[in-house]
Amino acid sequence: MGMDRLIRRVLALLHRSSHGPISFVRHFSYKDIKKGTDDFQRIIYSNSHGTAYKAKLQDGGVALVKEVGAFDQEKDVFYREVQLLGRLHHRHLLPLRGFCAGHKTKRLLVFDNIENGSLKEHLSDPLKTPLNWRTRLQIAIGVASALEYLLLFTDPPMYHVSISSSNIMLDDQFTAKVADVGLFTSVGNHITVPHASCSEECMVQEHGNIILQLGVLILELITGQCSEKGGDDLIQWIQESRFASSMHKMIDPDLGNNYDSRELKNLLSVAKLCIKSGDKPKFSIPQILHYLQKKVDIPCD
Repeated sequence: MGMDRLIRRVLALLHRSSHGPISFVRHFSYKDIKKGTDDFQRIIYSNSHGTAYKAKLQDGGVALVKEVGAFDQEKDVFYREVQLLGRLHHRHLLPLRGFCAGHKTKRLLVFDNIENGSLKEHLSDPLKTPLNWRTRLQIAIGVASALEYLLLFTDPPMYHVSISSSNIMLDDQFTAKVADVGLFTSVGNHITVPHASCSEECMVQEHGNIILQLGVLILELITGQCSEKGGDDLIQWIQESRFASSMHKMIDPDLGNNYDSRELKNLLSVAKLCIKSGDKPKFSIPQILHYLQKKVDIPCD
């Protein structure tokens, strides 16, 4: 299929969709994306789901560009990915802005502006403004809210989501935006839809993995430590028998004494429950969200 035909096909599918409103998306040229990412050198994060780049667009805006793999033999997979992401509307999800049919078989998704960069930058970069306690609580609740939406209010449920400080973006108001969301996983030219033929037990395991990631993210917010090993170091700390006595020593020094001790204990309790959940969680993301909203003094969105 020629490149022009591919672009027309994607746009036509978007306009014909009857499964909910789709935000306006535009086609970006591969040349502009390549230039905006400095020849794909400006990496924001890279994981098993793919690589994301920071791009300076021609209009002066800053965007996140996500490479979604080489759909050489299954082009319809890319069309469907754009359709599904274009229908997602939530305050704590990074909106899809457009797509790039790419060069040869390369496919790219372009997401909205990321004025304040990633959460990881604000936790680890001494030149960035430290996040206060209120903002950290809002980020935890915002991410949990986005997960509830993805798992309960999208059709099909979006289990392909990665949660970490490197792929949580912050807008100009420091509102958290989950960036790594999709329906498909790609490895080379092989496309998999994890939940398409997945048993109920498999879905429960995927749900448990998302809950575990949320627990690790909460620990990153509390400690200011950005784990690059799946959170193993933070998980080990919260599971130690001496955890209670070391709790205040692990708090991010940037916070000083400017936090609420009661809220801290409640947040740590949530993180500990998330991490203990394993492959078969005894509670759901909506329950976690409700608990967070009930136990910390943050207004609901």
